[in-house]
Amino acid sequence: MARFYSVAPVQLFWYLTELFKVALAVDHVPMLLWSTQSSLWNLETTLHEGHIITKQELPTVLQPIFTQSSKNLVLFLQDMLSIDDFTYYSESYGTKKPFYNVQEILKFSSSSLILSAVDSEAARYLLNYLLGVVDWKLTNIDNLNDASEMEVDTSRSNLFLIKLQPGNRLNDISMAKIFAANDKVIGRLTMSLQERGIHFSVIYTAMRSSRIPRITHVALESRRRLMTIEVPDSILYPPLNVTNGTETCILMYASNFSLTANKSVHVDLTNFTFVSRNVDFSSSACSAANTTLSLKYSNPVDNINSLEIRFLMTKKFFAGSARNWFTLETVEIVQDNGKVARFNVSVISAPAEYSFHCQLVGTSNLYGVNLIPSNNEAKSWDIFISEFQIQGFSVENNRFSYASDCTSFFSPGIWMALVTSIILLWILTYGIHMIMQLTTNSRFDDPKGLALSIPQTE
Repeated sequence: MARFYSVAPVQLFWYLTELFKVALAVDHVPMLLWSTQSSLWNLETTLHEGHIITKQELPTVLQPIFTQSSKNLVLFLQDMLSIDDFTYYSESYGTKKPFYNVQEILKFSSSSLILSAVDSEAARYLLNYLLGVVDWKLTNIDNLNDASEMEVDTSRSNLFLIKLQPGNRLNDISMAKIFAANDKVIGRLTMSLQERGIHFSVIYTAMRSSRIPRITHVALESRRRLMTIEVPDSILYPPLNVTNGTETCILMYASNFSLTANKSVHVDLTNFTFVSRNVDFSSSACSAANTTLSLKYSNPVDNINSLEIRFLMTKKFFAGSARNWFTLETVEIVQDNGKVARFNVSVISAPAEYSFHCQLVGTSNLYGVNLIPSNNEAKSWDIFISEFQIQGFSVENNRFSYASDCTSFFSPGIWMALVTSIILLWILTYGIHMIMQLTTNSRFDDPKGLALSIPQTE
């Protein structure tokens, strides 16, 4: 009997843990599919509402794409997306209609399928799965302006990968404009293929959810977990690594790395840097005290022939902490071998054996780390980097060390709780003080005697 009571709590805890995993998991993305072929998906076999498509179930859903006679597939990838984006931005910004073309295409396409919840792991696995099923002619389209004019070899199976423009989630108006611009790209490309009489299928999805996932081990533990030696599943691709000939000396990662020149020319460097690796970092230099990460790009967008971004880091010994610290001193941008646009960095520093991580880094004051223009050339550039992590010293086993995060201990929530507690404590103290000041009368009426008379002078 004693053995039963010792095992039961363990089983109960395991059951509750699994229940929490199901209840708290929101790390899934929508997936929209449509085709010029009719009756591609049988609605009777469509999975029920609320079901999350797993990595194992996704091939079954995509199988009809490979059975059609014409195997032309267009894959639109957003950086982050959730089903809430379609409802929120469509309703709140009805005059701008950010998803107008997508809605019209789904309405009038020969066959379509909307999967409201696909596991993010399955979405990240999507491209590798597609490349393994069919011998595609893969075409990466980096310039969205030329997407509608892409060449199609009808004698082969074509897979067109189009990474849509990422957006700033801190600004709803800016995000709505980004969605509207991406929607126009989808509309133009779809119309162009239809006018040329080309049959094709389309997948529109993202690699991770725009909703912040609540992971079980984070919800149940009080301490913070960052990107450390173990590479988490949320990383979309390996970090950029720079070697000094034999060993890795610099690591950098970002889920979104983009620039804007003169408030009009948007340059998305995410794919060039981390996916296709179409970047030259041979000018990077590593030493014991100074490290420079140099990223050179050729023709990233129209009207820019060459672009170089430099991250200058130093390592110094501070007697106060009795240890070495590394600091990202400046970020420099050089366009077409012209003048250098230089930015001072507000707070990017960590112990020399650590890496540094920050959710948002850029020129806006709303970001965790602010890049401050230090000359006139820098004022014409805007920088946006999300999930930024860098390490310029003491790299071991080609992996990031423990990450020092830019988030301070006193977060806005903690400050709100402290201020509220102080106000309530002040009210309580004032109330106790007023109660202690209460006094009783020094004289009382005697019902059997004469009425109490108090002279006016007292």
